[in-house]
Amino acid sequence: MEVSFIRLKIYNFTAVQFDSNFVSVNMKSIILIVYALALFLIGIYSFLKVKTPSDYFLAGKKPGIWQISGSLLATILGGSAILGTIGLAEVQSWASAWYILAASLGLFGLLPIVKKVYSKGKFTLPELIGQYYGESARKVTSLIIPVAWLGVVAAQIIAGAQILVSFFDLEYPSGVLLTGTIFIVYTYIGGQVSIMKTDLFQSFFILCGVILTAIMIPTSKLPELPPFASVFPFNFRFSPLDLFILVLTFSSTFVVGPDIYSRVFCAKDQKTAFRSVWVVALILIPFGFVLSYVGIYATTFHSGAQNSSSLVNLANSILPEWATGILVAALISAVLSTAATTLLTASMIISELFNKDIDNQKSFRQTKFFIIGVGILSMIISLKITSIVSSLLLALSFYSGAFIIPMVAALFNLRYNKRLGIVAMVSGGFLALSGKLLMTFKHPEIGSAILISGFALNALLIFLPFHKKCK
Repeated sequence: MEVSFIRLKIYNFTAVQFDSNFVSVNMKSIILIVYALALFLIGIYSFLKVKTPSDYFLAGKKPGIWQISGSLLATILGGSAILGTIGLAEVQSWASAWYILAASLGLFGLLPIVKKVYSKGKFTLPELIGQYYGESARKVTSLIIPVAWLGVVAAQIIAGAQILVSFFDLEYPSGVLLTGTIFIVYTYIGGQVSIMKTDLFQSFFILCGVILTAIMIPTSKLPELPPFASVFPFNFRFSPLDLFILVLTFSSTFVVGPDIYSRVFCAKDQKTAFRSVWVVALILIPFGFVLSYVGIYATTFHSGAQNSSSLVNLANSILPEWATGILVAALISAVLSTAATTLLTASMIISELFNKDIDNQKSFRQTKFFIIGVGILSMIISLKITSIVSSLLLALSFYSGAFIIPMVAALFNLRYNKRLGIVAMVSGGFLALSGKLLMTFKHPEIGSAILISGFALNALLIFLPFHKKCK
């Protein structure tokens, strides 16, 4: 009788566990399905609203400060930023906040020139470069940036796949396939209209999901945080040289960046663009520390785990199901908004290789075709490189080494050498990329020196004699 009673208790306990796990998985699946359905409906609605190429590329230049701010924030706080910071928190502690703070520094650097960028530009960054360095430079830029941006899109697909793997027990290749397909379909259908319509909503989800997780951490039951002053701003895993390279290769892409400029070009006027950049730069400062705080605690649950796994362990340990659902939505929102922006931007830039002015139906159709191509190539990269930060920083190192100094010289009205512009861009980009590759493969000292030399060579060529004053 006693044995039967024990068996009955074990059976009932197992049944409760099974039911709980089933409800948990079922709830997360429902959230994903509802979220995907909402995005699909918004995409269809946006598709019906698109009347001209300008609508698809720039959302008709109608968005105000809330839409532009929300879109900027959602673009910056992509899955690579959130999961990347959480991953860095395990080794860098509070210094991991620099990953987000560096983005804020870049936006503050953009403020003095954002109105000029808005007034001079139309659709993309290469078009702007062409105004200062000539038609050949525009074409070279239109070829190089999409190649670099494959890594940026791939970083978002990697982040999305890791989220699906952690929360829904999918295999990584299946996660890549599902994530990439959603990105491509969503961007293809509605273009900039759908991106702008959802980014404000998504940025709210991102902020609420991370902040809610931080608030609900029961600090009394977890190991103590490391003393702030002992690990921030620098520690033995994050040195002043690391910060310098981060500012050089990451912050600079917010001063001169295709995805950031694509948000600026969508604003209804210069004042809206300026105020939006200012608002987002301020929001990122406290958010960087909140995200680092969550990351430090997340890694205590599963040291050495993938970024998403440590966050899932934390969520499953401290959050109720409804809050976990919000966190899932926040992470998916973060990934999607950045991926859609970068995917559309890269595809528009490729279209400019064939038509200098893409405000026409032919370029409109070509851009949609390139969205599919860039998306598929990024998915292939995601299967080969599974590190979010490595994929992102490799791409940004090449981009920043090539284009930051030439565009800063032009936009800040400095004297520059137009003749050597293309040589400076290509040589600087390849040297910076080579240095970053060496740093990735465990040669930090040599890699850092080569990376910095890429920027130095770029600057030397741009500021050589025979200057041409930018107009």
